[in-house]
Amino acid sequence: MKSKPPKHYRRLKKSQPEFIAAWEAISKAVRDTGPLPPKTGHLIQLAAAAAVRSEGAVHSHVRRLLEMKAKPAEIRQAIMLTAATIGFPAVMAALSWADDVIEKGS
Repeated sequence: MKSKPPKHYRRLKKSQPEFIAAWEAISKAVRDTGPLPPKTGHLIQLAAAAAVRSEGAVHSHVRRLLEMKAKPAEIRQAIMLTAATIGFPAVMAALSWADDVIEKGS
């Protein structure tokens, strides 16, 4: 079952439909222009979300990855691979955010 976007996003989409439509078009263009499969793209975006300490983006990409049948171990490895760059505390925070979603789906 596909999850709904967060309430804040749905509210913004209702109040600012042109902005969200433009944002979604940019996202689609980036996804569709390269050779990477969608799962790989979301693993990269998950790592970037961990790097900037965006809990909401980590949650979002983990949800999408689980919908794509990614294994929890793949999700956790993508985050742990960032350790040398973002540091252990940031990795631990991102892993806890990922587990929020993984455990909810279990």
